[in-house]
Amino acid sequence: MKELRRKALRARREMSREARAKSSLIICRRVLACREFIACKTVACYLPMDDEVDTLQIIERAWRANKRIFAPVLIGRREMLFREIRPETTLRRNSFGLWEPETGETIQARNLDLVITPTVAFDENNNRIGMGGGYYDRCFSHLRYRKHWLRPKLIGVAFACQNIEKISPNVWDIRLYGVISDTP
Repeated sequence: MKELRRKALRARREMSREARAKSSLIICRRVLACREFIACKTVACYLPMDDEVDTLQIIERAWRANKRIFAPVLIGRREMLFREIRPETTLRRNSFGLWEPETGETIQARNLDLVITPTVAFDENNNRIGMGGGYYDRCFSHLRYRKHWLRPKLIGVAFACQNIEKISPNVWDIRLYGVISDTP
């Protein structure tokens, strides 16, 4: 798993800034056009780091569509919650260097409709490798034993270069509902 993570991170970091921007635009347009986004009222979306898919277009469109948008906030080394963000929300960097809202109403993960999930690597079976902290897997562990997909729908976003042939998930890994990339 560590080697797959390193390989996918290296591929993502080797993309030029222009290529990442162009691919991010394609990915965001696909997210905005998908039925899960159109139908949702509450959406969680990460605030992007430099080499990740830039999700700011998704956040701005959600605001214009009067959707409530929430960003992840890490609590300690094990817990993640989601805090509402608005255009005027003040952001700060956490101990990992990730942007988080300083204040805002929180929501239970189960009450979100859609979660735009950061993805380091993915496969065709919607398995995901993240950064290795397990925050998303713990936060959405209630989805592990579902018979039908309820809420929220986890949509991973990633560049085509992050697609891995096969990921062997751990028992605690939560599979994505889907992945949207810039693959033609």
